[in-house]
Amino acid sequence: MPIFPMFPLGSALLPGEVLPLNIFEPRYRALVENVLEAADGPLFGVVLIARGHEVGGGESRHDVGTLARIESHVAMGAGRYQLYCRTEGRIRVNRWLPDDPYPLAEVELWPDENNGTPVTAYEYDSLLERIEFMYGMLGKLALRAGEQTPRMPVPPDPLDPLGSRLYALARSIPMGDADRLAILTAPGADERIRTLSEAVENTIEVAQFNLL
Repeated sequence: MPIFPMFPLGSALLPGEVLPLNIFEPRYRALVENVLEAADGPLFGVVLIARGHEVGGGESRHDVGTLARIESHVAMGAGRYQLYCRTEGRIRVNRWLPDDPYPLAEVELWPDENNGTPVTAYEYDSLLERIEFMYGMLGKLALRAGEQTPRMPVPPDPLDPLGSRLYALARSIPMGDADRLAILTAPGADERIRTLSEAVENTIEVAQFNLL
């Protein structure tokens, strides 16, 4: 089972997200230096912190996250780095190892366990309609507040797997870390579409309440 350096974060990330990082803590400076020299590429795992803080150590961590790849980096001097990363496939932690000096874990890739039933395909079309309605509500709120109207995201490529399209939609929807984690931990497309639909409906309800 592969062992990866791990970076616990205060936010839940989904596959395909941009992740900028400002590295200054000694343990993560060591992580960056090691992964930049790794033969199999500058990869590390990211998971949501369950309890605690990003700085200082001793945090409690969730066991599902994503891989992140360093796409570019700038050395700022004194061991500091600015990183531009992008998250990739979903991972599941099988065992946490002692921090040495940064978090390490045995992980496995966790691909979707199902691609969605034919019924799910109809639910997907309905979900797109509800997201469009949600953005209409958010646009009204923005106009009321004198802010820029948010744009409806471009629908994902219909040739992509349904599970990947649902991740792409989820990245464009305002929601908290608990909802994002629920979407990340949904076993496959069947479960993810229902979790995402619930998050969309919650956002619509909040927007409608604020428009009263």
